[in-house]
Amino acid sequence: MCSACWQAHPDRPFTRAANLARDLGEVPDWFDGFVLHVAAVHSPARAAGLVSALGRLLADGSSTHPQALLERSRRSGRSIGTLARCLQDYFTTHALALPPDHDRRLAEARRQRRIDTVPDPLRPAVVAFVDSLLASRQRARQARTRPRSDSTIESALTTIRDLAAFLHARGKDDWALVAHGDIEDFLTTRGTGSRPRTLTVVRQYCRWAHARRLILIDPTRAITIRLRRGFTGKTLSITRQRELFTRWTTDPQIHPHESLAGLLALLHAASSQEIRALTDSDIDLAAGIMRIGRRPHPTPVDPMTLEAIQRCVEHRRNLRTANPHLLVTRGTKADSRPASAAYLTHLFDPVGQAPRTMRVTRLAELANTMDPKLVAAAFGLNPEGVLNYISDRVDPGRLPDELANPSTFGAT
Repeated sequence: MCSACWQAHPDRPFTRAANLARDLGEVPDWFDGFVLHVAAVHSPARAAGLVSALGRLLADGSSTHPQALLERSRRSGRSIGTLARCLQDYFTTHALALPPDHDRRLAEARRQRRIDTVPDPLRPAVVAFVDSLLASRQRARQARTRPRSDSTIESALTTIRDLAAFLHARGKDDWALVAHGDIEDFLTTRGTGSRPRTLTVVRQYCRWAHARRLILIDPTRAITIRLRRGFTGKTLSITRQRELFTRWTTDPQIHPHESLAGLLALLHAASSQEIRALTDSDIDLAAGIMRIGRRPHPTPVDPMTLEAIQRCVEHRRNLRTANPHLLVTRGTKADSRPASAAYLTHLFDPVGQAPRTMRVTRLAELANTMDPKLVAAAFGLNPEGVLNYISDRVDPGRLPDELANPSTFGAT
């Protein structure tokens, strides 16, 4: 064979595995199954490369236990590497090893990067505060309550880091010197929408510092921010909704992922997390229903959404992947992970709309045209949260004709 033909020959990974087994003399019982796994989800050249990389791990003299191999194969950084991901999928599927704590290590690295940017005199207190948040999360897990997520802890750490940098710029390198005016001035540097959340985090930190005698008086005690009740987000006009609907239902050149995700957000008010998590088991084409997230009831599938689902299934079939998710990308076709949140966000770059905007448009429309309690029951939402969408609604019949606009469902 010529080199090009041999690179694409389907027997190449099996030939490499046979040569490797001969050189090693003794291979684990799961070795042949792993070779079949990588040959099914990767090209012959990539599969042969993964088999060779595994052979180097098996021949380095260390333990060949699946858990030990999985730990040694992972790379440092945001991605554990293709070999580690393939080993993880195969070992966890066959109950040979536990998945590595890669997400925990990434979260630790993100927190450490934020801590390193805190001014030195103020850093020990911030480190102790983060440790208290982590300990509180562990207690919440043991008590089976709602523990803080990594993103929540990182957001709080970012706020305290910014406060420390703000105080350091003012020449205050001791938390005991923080005054009421410093907190007020710091809040003015934040956006109007983020000030309530910022004050909540700063107040939490000051209470923690006061309990540990790092500060004598809580400087946030007399600070209040009046919260505006109700929905204040942006919604799409009925004209814009029709334009998007026409784009996703009539243009065959549009990527099937964009069409499906757009219709799910615009018609069924599906969140990004719910869209990314959809799998074959959530769809019943014969009954015309689908399970979206944790909604208590199945969602009927309209003909347009059904056609978009079939296009996504066909697109996934062309990728020759075993990933059960409807949205399969080039980075996830070799394993069973869902598409990333960033992928779904950039999926709508051609239309310039965020998935959240389309979702809240649908929720606001339903809340203003139906009983909000029914909307909350159908979507599995908190009834008080649904009521926020109608907090500033005025019946169009009470307005002059030139001001009545039935396509406006919330404040913009």
